[in-house]
Amino acid sequence: MPIRLEVWGGYACFTRPEMKTERVSYDIMTPSAARGLLEAVYWHPGMRYTIDRIHVCAPIRTMNLRRNEVKSTVSARSARTVMDHGQGELYLAASDDIQQRATLLLRDVRYVIEAHFDIVKEKAAPGDNDGKFQDILKRRIQRGQFYHQPCFGCREFPAQFRLCENLPPCPEELKGERDLGYMLWDMDYSDPENIRPLFFRAKLTDGILNVPIRDSGEVLG
Repeated sequence: MPIRLEVWGGYACFTRPEMKTERVSYDIMTPSAARGLLEAVYWHPGMRYTIDRIHVCAPIRTMNLRRNEVKSTVSARSARTVMDHGQGELYLAASDDIQQRATLLLRDVRYVIEAHFDIVKEKAAPGDNDGKFQDILKRRIQRGQFYHQPCFGCREFPAQFRLCENLPPCPEELKGERDLGYMLWDMDYSDPENIRPLFFRAKLTDGILNVPIRDSGEVLG
């Protein structure tokens, strides 16, 4: 069943995985980020979203931001040791672990996400169907409900959303074709022991990113 969602916000960062230390955003929202945003509004184990198109409805603008971050994380092994033996440390001292990192992010973003969802029969209840899920999703969007705050890549960049009735016009500077290079399509979770990133060659045509399907041959592992 199709769904069309308009999303916008002041800032966004869809981090390129090849950048190890400093965060550098893709030029536009990735399909995986779009899927995550939809799942923040409504998720059910019996349905699976597929992103069809992403419309870029605002000029691509970037800015540099330098901020303080904590460089370490608490590992699962450390947590398990503390739980088993009752001793150890489960905290990070920001004053000892702080470091500055630069981020190249997007600002004043606006997109329209065109997507559809399919029923996952083995995880759906007997009474679940396309119409039921679509009604719930539309109702939640209209009421502004969500399970957790939808965001643009990072949690500190919240996203506003609403149902899209009419597509906004393409910004003048985005008309024509633009090659965005290889972009993250999504993560392959089919093997929990070997989760792999999938990529595709992204092209923006008159402000529209057409997202290929998994078996099209355009998605590379």
